[in-house]
Amino acid sequence: MLVRGWTSNRIKVRISHMARRKPEIRMRTYGIYTKWESESKDLPKIRDVTSRVPAEIDIEFGFIVHVKGAKNQELFYCIDHPGILDSNGCRRDPFEGSVYVKTNDWDFYLGDTIWEPLGDKLGRWHMWIELEGAVIAEKTFEVFLPNKEKTS
Repeated sequence: MLVRGWTSNRIKVRISHMARRKPEIRMRTYGIYTKWESESKDLPKIRDVTSRVPAEIDIEFGFIVHVKGAKNQELFYCIDHPGILDSNGCRRDPFEGSVYVKTNDWDFYLGDTIWEPLGDKLGRWHMWIELEGAVIAEKTFEVFLPNKEKTS
């Protein structure tokens, strides 16, 4: 009986000290995408690889990361916008949240779109994702007013 208990405790100690495989994270694409439907299982498709985004209504931009070996781990994300104002004219906090990795081979889209009024959407948009307190992916986008000059 003592031997059985000792063996059991020893196994538990060995299991708790086993090293976990480090997840593999790779940014697949970044830039301007097709319109994304949050309810859809399909991610948006890349239209243009760029970090410069024209301020056009409903344009979709951001990045897709591929996460391998991190099933059930929590990812934290943040979109720090250039100063979007609320209905009272005060600057909104950055958009933050978290999501759990659904499978061991998973793609995740982090992005946003432009809406009226355009003025408070212009400037730098810094987006990043963290896993276990470390930034695993980040990108800064510059949203600008496209040149409205007419050509003849």
